[in-house]
Amino acid sequence: DLPLLQVIPNKAFRCTGLNISGVPAEVPNTTQSLDLSFNSLKSLGSNYFSSVPELQLLDLTRCHLHTLEDNSFKDLHKLSTLILTANSIQYLGTAAFCGLTSLKKLVLVETNIASLTDLPIGHLHTLQELNLGHNNIASLKLPKYFTNMTSLRHLSFLSNKITYISKGDLDALREANRLNLTLVLSFNNIKYIQPGSFVKIYLGELLLRSSFENFNVMHTSLQGLAGLQVNRLVVGEFSDARRLVDFQNGLLSGLCQVQMQEFVLICFKEFENNTDTLFNCIGNVSSIRLVDIQLKEVSEVPMFSQVKQLECKKCKFKEVPAMKLSLFKELRVLRIIQSKYLNSFRQNFESLTKLEVVDLSQNRLSFTSCCSPRFHKCPNLKHLNLSFNSDVSVTGDFTNMKNLLYLDFQHTKLFGPGSYPVFLSLQKLIYLDISYTSTHVKSQCTFCGLNSLQVLKMSGNSFENNKLANNFKNLSHLHTLDISSCKLVQVDKSTFDALSELKELNISNNKLLIFDPVVYKPLQALTALDFSNNQLSVLLDSALEILPDSLVMLDISQNLFECSCVHLNFLKWVKENQELLQNRELMKCHTPAYVKNTSLSVLYPSFCQLNPSTVAFSVIVFLAAVLFLFLIYRYYFQLYYSLVLLSGCKHSAERGDTYDAFVIHSSKDQEWVIKELVEPLERGTPPFQLCLYYRDFIPGVPIVTNIIQEGFLSSRNVIAVISTNFLESKWCSFEFDIAQSWQLVEGKAGIIMIVLEEVNKSLLRQKLGLSRYLRRNTYLEWKNNEISRHVFWRQLTGVLLEGKKWNH
Repeated sequence: DLPLLQVIPNKAFRCTGLNISGVPAEVPNTTQSLDLSFNSLKSLGSNYFSSVPELQLLDLTRCHLHTLEDNSFKDLHKLSTLILTANSIQYLGTAAFCGLTSLKKLVLVETNIASLTDLPIGHLHTLQELNLGHNNIASLKLPKYFTNMTSLRHLSFLSNKITYISKGDLDALREANRLNLTLVLSFNNIKYIQPGSFVKIYLGELLLRSSFENFNVMHTSLQGLAGLQVNRLVVGEFSDARRLVDFQNGLLSGLCQVQMQEFVLICFKEFENNTDTLFNCIGNVSSIRLVDIQLKEVSEVPMFSQVKQLECKKCKFKEVPAMKLSLFKELRVLRIIQSKYLNSFRQNFESLTKLEVVDLSQNRLSFTSCCSPRFHKCPNLKHLNLSFNSDVSVTGDFTNMKNLLYLDFQHTKLFGPGSYPVFLSLQKLIYLDISYTSTHVKSQCTFCGLNSLQVLKMSGNSFENNKLANNFKNLSHLHTLDISSCKLVQVDKSTFDALSELKELNISNNKLLIFDPVVYKPLQALTALDFSNNQLSVLLDSALEILPDSLVMLDISQNLFECSCVHLNFLKWVKENQELLQNRELMKCHTPAYVKNTSLSVLYPSFCQLNPSTVAFSVIVFLAAVLFLFLIYRYYFQLYYSLVLLSGCKHSAERGDTYDAFVIHSSKDQEWVIKELVEPLERGTPPFQLCLYYRDFIPGVPIVTNIIQEGFLSSRNVIAVISTNFLESKWCSFEFDIAQSWQLVEGKAGIIMIVLEEVNKSLLRQKLGLSRYLRRNTYLEWKNNEISRHVFWRQLTGVLLEGKKWNH
């Protein structure tokens, strides 16, 4: 039998790299997805795929195909995606694609195509995407049959040999409105575009990146775009393949006769010092994006500019060019972001009466006199984002910004707020974020004037004497309040009296000892309350009684709970309200010592039903058990596997394979594991079931027992995520030692090693056992590029599919 991999039983098969010369007989006629890539098919005859008439996706990448005869895909009426990448096709029958009545995506990348004339696709009226990248096509002359391909949405000639575009080449697109079509001409060596070639051509998007070898060629060629109407035009370079070093005056003059809604200029390394023509021919464009072009100064702005949205991302401004930008009188949205050079904001925006959104986030701005003087006569400004900058001095002058609705300062050091009321003029503001701004609230009138505020985020700051007083008395419309990580030790009784509409309160990561019912009783509209990571010992009956009926999420985890029988009602309440409580596994006893770290949910009802003598006896037994368990824990691994060896290794076979793989990783890599490993594998096709310590380990069971019983003995494979955090973790080293012994004792195939690219090589060499294992065994590497990821997922899923049992 051939080692076919069922991705989805009876529907999806992967038969890659098997050196087969046809469709395997084992592939059923119900198959909808078939991957035959990296085989040696060589030639496709008539009705070649008759055994799989239900196909919807067919991948024939690198199958050494040189001949496609007529009717090769006959009767594949449901096929929507056909991939023929990297086949050096020498003969293509005129009826080769006959029968593909539902085809939507055809990939002919790197297939030795030199001309569109002989490409027999004119009958594919349902085709939406045609990818002809990396071929030898020298002419953009579109055959007449393109007129009938009205469903086409994406046409790519990426990295071909197109050098000249002549008048008439695109006539097939001229006869219909193609405002949904994206035309990709990037990575060609265009030397000339004849004027008139794009007259009355309507496109959704045109991409011209790394398409010209020098300034003169690009300047002349862009003039040939005259008459084009396009929603989005992208011109520029790729960051890793820049052919044009700098931007020179007049480069974009050819775009004066092009009608477009959005213009994107991307990846120019340098601009001439006297460059002042950037906006000359794009002043009437509705939206302009300048991305990674290292522009130091704004060019001259033409009069009567119609630009409504302007974005400068990763530019080289040192000063916010407010004066020149103020000449864009129709401007509504302005974004200058992610510039590591931008540190000064001394100029003022003037008379931008239509300006609504200003985003200056993720720069290094440091300035004073924020904010009204900086936005003179900008009465309609509604959204201002100054987050993730260096420092800003807020004077309290917002008189020109009375219509502001959203104000974001998070992670920017602020001077002013907290000492005196700086927000008095912002009567309409509904969103304010001053989280982690080093704000110290002294004044009880800090938030005076914010009468319409609905969201206030100020985590990571501090209050006078670490106490909440009557700081929110005028915020009667507040819906969301985040005061987490503010070092609070006390909340005054009247603090929340005015917040009757509050729905979400986050007061976590403070040092609060009690949950005073008098303080929180006014919050009768609450739906979510986070009181986690404080120093709460218990919720008294009076506190439980005032919790509103509207509450659907309550987090009181990671507090210092006292689990004595005096608080039996609280323990009972915890048991009865499991759905309401968040992070229940982190709700553990702190005192008494003999139940420390015991989960609250397992104590009721048996815990408090013992008499004193029974308790004393239990304590003695408990201490003896602790000593015994310590000895077992100390030598657990050796004892356990000795028993397994003596019993003939039958124990693991009786458990069965609950999981496809047990994942060993550092808790500091949990975000990467969830996003890049767990979600793609468990939500993918097919789904794999992974064993994760934080999710699948049984609470209350020793960690070593969980590792062996729930991890190794219940899994077919072991995946080890090797990172710098992994190398520094004693638990990870311990689990890896167990894994190697598990591999030896149980006779498993091996451990799947995933090495993250940022791993500390010197630290890896210090781990002799792990370093030796990696030298002697094949492992997977995770890298941040598409090709490497493609290979990574193919190898990983291939290993996991081996031996997988299917539930039909």
